Amino acid sequence: MENRWILKQAGEPQVIKHLAEVLQINEHLANLLTQRNIATFDEAKYFFRPQLSHLHDPFLMKDMDKAVSRVLQAIDENEKILIYGDYDVDGTTAVALVYSYLKKFFKKRIEFYIPDRYDEGYGISYKGIDYAAETGVNLVIALDCGIKAVEKIRYANERKVDFIICDHHRPGDELPPAVAVLDSKRADCDYPFKELSGAGVGFKLISALAQKQNEPEKLVYQYLDLVAVSIAADIVPITGENRVLAYYGLKLLNTKPRPGFEAVLNYANVVRRKEEEKRENSVLTRELTISDLVFLIGPRINAAGRIEKASDSVRLLIADKMSHAQKLAEAINDLNTERRSLDNQITEEALAMLEADKENRKAKSTVLYNENWHKGVIGIVASRLTDTYYRPTIILTRSNNLVTGSARSVKNFDVYDAIDQCSDLLEHFGGHKYAAGLSMKEENLERFRQKFHEYVRNHCDDEMLIPEIEIDLKINFGDIDAKFMRILKQFSPFGPGNMSPVFQTDQVIDTGRSRIVGKNHLKLDLMQTTSRSQAFSGIAFQQGEHFERIRSGEAFSIVYHLEENEWQNRVTLQLNVKDIKFN
Repeated sequence: MENRWILKQAGEPQVIKHLAEVLQINEHLANLLTQRNIATFDEAKYFFRPQLSHLHDPFLMKDMDKAVSRVLQAIDENEKILIYGDYDVDGTTAVALVYSYLKKFFKKRIEFYIPDRYDEGYGISYKGIDYAAETGVNLVIALDCGIKAVEKIRYANERKVDFIICDHHRPGDELPPAVAVLDSKRADCDYPFKELSGAGVGFKLISALAQKQNEPEKLVYQYLDLVAVSIAADIVPITGENRVLAYYGLKLLNTKPRPGFEAVLNYANVVRRKEEEKRENSVLTRELTISDLVFLIGPRINAAGRIEKASDSVRLLIADKMSHAQKLAEAINDLNTERRSLDNQITEEALAMLEADKENRKAKSTVLYNENWHKGVIGIVASRLTDTYYRPTIILTRSNNLVTGSARSVKNFDVYDAIDQCSDLLEHFGGHKYAAGLSMKEENLERFRQKFHEYVRNHCDDEMLIPEIEIDLKINFGDIDAKFMRILKQFSPFGPGNMSPVFQTDQVIDTGRSRIVGKNHLKLDLMQTTSRSQAFSGIAFQQGEHFERIRSGEAFSIVYHLEENEWQNRVTLQLNVKDIKFN
């Protein structure tokens, strides 16, 4: 499938010139800043030098005063408390964070609870509420879930169990009748930043508690590694407050990872340097990025909840001894291996089903159902099919007598809104613009499928179904030097809202040293026809079909990220080539 190349509009020339002068950088870098809505020296300083002092006062969040008051009451009256969270990475990191902070106040009168994906489903469950009531729990803090649990919180109130909701998903028309509802997406909440992760909301709660009790701020900063992993795994924008949280969380992960994260990283072959004997003075073999949290840590933390019980992920994250963490990480890594096998198998079955159905192949969207598919991996399968066919996709299976599934979308199409338009046929749904979950009675499946297809057909333009590569800047190889790379690195951490810049360079030719490596990958060695004195190496994954034309000496254009590649303790610049087009 051919990609569309879209060159972003340049910023205002006078703003670019001003930033280049005051920051003493070239205009290409200044242009990148304007694309990130940075126009002044102070804004650039805020961007390049994130400070913990930039974090907002947690008491700006609606109901924070009520939440803090209720937790302090529980401490004073020696009540029993339950930390409740969703079974994904955001939920388990949030639970680990709040549990770790509060356990010093409640000692043995604190527990955590993760609902079973298969038995209870997403979010607050009646079973969880009953467990709290029957074990003498007076207060439940729900993290990364609960914003739509109106009836369940009414039931909890009947059972004399108080709830504090800490969520970041879109609220419904009615808020649950909890003691406090912390969610910056509430219509009546004036909190300045609206895109916190679930663990981010949990962090604001413990920050408020620490502030109220006059504890030093640094006490809560030790949990920012958990927040950074949640931000990365839940794919929330790395802008504003999230950028600060991610920046300092990554610092912690790179300098002093908690035992649980270090044990997980060992299985990803990111280990401490062998020549260092003392753990506290040693460093990881390479610096972790947001991408590493997404692809190395996230799937392994998620695997426990996908295949068995996510409570093991929380135990891993709160482990204070490396030996204990290592045992838990080994079991979770085995589950991750099983998860990979399952999602590969189901992806193949889903692709075969799609290929066999001509009508479905022609549609603008995909809705597939198989009652035997494993519920724990259908979200991954939905993502894989979206990548393959590039259209809004829902993968469904059967669980607890309901058809349940996961949705993924393409750029600029809001799959949450599409599902919302079918809500009369659903028992439950929730999520974000590009990812959502849903469940329905089996008798509603065909009507849902038709209604969803119709909505996508009427609201998804044909152009949306062509993969798009957004290009930040056109540059020449001669623009890339040591200072350019040094400043570019300071744009990180990269992620949604601040993606790693994509560059385009034209009139590129092979130096004669390019070759095919691995499974259809191109190892490139390139220069420009306009300046043959400077050559760059690059890698283009799964693009071996271009090799013959490249080897012939034909000129072409590339779009790419600039990366540093570390091999045998030597760092070199590498072009990560996303696409190739011949002139």
